[in-house]
Amino acid sequence: MVSPAAPPVRTRPFWAFWRRPVFVPAIRLHGVIGAFPLRGPGLALFGLERAIDRAFGVRRAPAVALIVNCPGGAPVQAALIARRIRRLAEQKRRTVLAFVEDVATSGGYWLATAADEIFVEASSIVGSIGVISAGFGFAEALARLGIERRVHTSGARKSFLDPFRPERPEDVALLAELQAEIHERFKEQVRSRRAGRLRASEEELFDGRVWTGARAVELGLADGVGEIRTVLEERYGPEVVVSVVNPPRRRFLERFGFSALASEATAAVLAMLEERAMLRRLGL
Repeated sequence: MVSPAAPPVRTRPFWAFWRRPVFVPAIRLHGVIGAFPLRGPGLALFGLERAIDRAFGVRRAPAVALIVNCPGGAPVQAALIARRIRRLAEQKRRTVLAFVEDVATSGGYWLATAADEIFVEASSIVGSIGVISAGFGFAEALARLGIERRVHTSGARKSFLDPFRPERPEDVALLAELQAEIHERFKEQVRSRRAGRLRASEEELFDGRVWTGARAVELGLADGVGEIRTVLEERYGPEVVVSVVNPPRRRFLERFGFSALASEATAAVLAMLEERAMLRRLGL
């Protein structure tokens, strides 16, 4: 019986041993967008600008990667972060590639559009190109408790959408006007950054719905299915090194299982609850 031939040994040409690794800096864009007093700057330009500058400051890097896992948040901060990324990409003549993990919806997708190409997982949740405002009304609860609320303003709309009084039609109309203006800016961002690649009507793309990553590729909201290391190795070779410029930090005592401050633990719980609330709207 003839034994099967051994697989050929893969060798590298002699010049490959002197080949420098290709470094691709990556920026983590994880969590809810906005600056929150109890937990620092969060996903806001103030908290990310050093990381963004550091990523684009890496010499000879062929690209900058964005690792996106964001359900949305403050539209202003999403616009500021995306604009800073685009400005540096143009100044440094650097390609930007976005890699969506679990979710890139609403402001999270706005962040992803800062990239020249967007890659997703087939089951990622993508889209929600719209604007939402949610709250509660407590007018009847105050009346039942016998509480009288006293508010004095100068300006007819200063107490706009006060949750402690009945909702007024003129307030709702003003809110709709504000939302429409923000929504239009969001649509302009997608139109300009995905120009020539969108393959569905604006009525379908911009009505606030979400899609899986595979469907997002079909609609032109993303460019392909793939995870960061596989895509970068295919593009820049097996020597590529992905370096995250803003990894999650742990304080000294937290490394040993202790919380440094009770306030930090509280902030972490609040952040988790807020993020979970946004993710639950997407069925995640």
